[in-house]
Amino acid sequence: MTSGGPPIEAPSPSGRPVLAVLAGASFIAASAPMVRLADTTAGMAAFFRCAVAVPVLWALMVADRRRAHRSPLARRAQWLARLAGVALACDLVLWSHTIDAVGAGLATVLGNLQVLFVALFAWTVLGERPARSLLAALPLMLAGVVLIAGVFGDRTYGSSPALGVLFGIGTSVFYAGYILILRAAGRNTAPGADVGVIAPLYEATLGAAVGAGVLSAVVGDVRLPSPWPTLGWLVLLALSSQVVGWLLISRSLSALPAALTSTLLLVQPVGAVVLGAVVFAEDPSVEQLCGVGVLLAGVLVATAGRGGSGHRARTRRATRRARAGRATRSESPPLPAASTT
Repeated sequence: MTSGGPPIEAPSPSGRPVLAVLAGASFIAASAPMVRLADTTAGMAAFFRCAVAVPVLWALMVADRRRAHRSPLARRAQWLARLAGVALACDLVLWSHTIDAVGAGLATVLGNLQVLFVALFAWTVLGERPARSLLAALPLMLAGVVLIAGVFGDRTYGSSPALGVLFGIGTSVFYAGYILILRAAGRNTAPGADVGVIAPLYEATLGAAVGAGVLSAVVGDVRLPSPWPTLGWLVLLALSSQVVGWLLISRSLSALPAALTSTLLLVQPVGAVVLGAVVFAEDPSVEQLCGVGVLLAGVLVATAGRGGSGHRARTRRATRRARAGRATRSESPPLPAASTT
C-alpha cells in the first residue's frame, strides 16, 4: 500500500457498542442487590460468583479461540492475570462488607474511587504522571466520600456509614490493583498475538475463585449456601455480571472514546442506587445522595479528561496497523473507566 492515499480513519463509534456498554453496565448494576438477596457470607458470595463463572468462561474461550484463531496467553501473562484475580477476590470480599454497612447502592458508588487509586499507583509505582483532570476531580471525590460517610446531617443510611466508607476505600484499592496487574498481563503478551478479551477474563476469574476460596477458609467464612434462594442468586450473579456484563463492556470499550465510556458506565452506580431503593427500600439521606452526585461528578471529570487523547491514540494506532498491513504488539485488554465490580 502506498502512503500517498487519503488518511485511514478508525471507524466512528456506532450504536451497537454504546448499547453493549449500557447493557453490560445494567447487568453489573444489579450485582450488589443480588449479593444482598443471596444472604450469605462475603467470602462465599465472592467464591461462588467466580467459581460458577469459570467453566462458562472456559467454554467461551475455547469456542472463541477456534472461531477467531486466537493465540493462547503466554505463561507469564496467565499467571499475572491470575494474580490480578486474587486482588479481585479481595475486592469482592470487602465489597460485600461495604454492602452490609451502607447498602447496595452506596457500596457500588464507593467502588468508583478506584479511578483515584489507579492513577495514584500508576504515578508512584510506574512513574505515569496523573492527568490534570484527575487533580481537578480529587476535591470533588473526597467531598463525596465525606458526605456519604454521614459526617454531616443527623440522619444517615446504613448500619455503619463510616465503616462502610473504609471498606469501600479498601474495595477500590484492591480493584485498582486488579486493573493494573491485568494491564501488565496484557503487556506480557507475545508480539502480534491476538488473545481476545475472554482469555484474560477467564484467567482472572479463575484466580479470583481460588483466592476467594482460600481467603474464606483462612478467616472461617465458609458456609455452604442453600440451593434456593441463596445458590440461585449466586448463579444468576455469576452469569449476568461476571460473564455477560463484563464481556459486553470489555468487547466494546476499544470501539468507544474514553470520555463517552466513562459517561455510559455511570449507569452502573446510578442504577445500583435506584435498585437499592426499589428492592430494599434503601433511603440514603439528602447529604449522602449529594455525596453520590459529587463523587460521580468527580469520576466523570477524572475519566473524561483523558478521553480525547486516548481515543486519538487508538485512532493513530489503528491507522498505522492498517497502513502496515500487519498486526503490531498486542495491547492490554481494554479497561473500564469506572468500577465494574
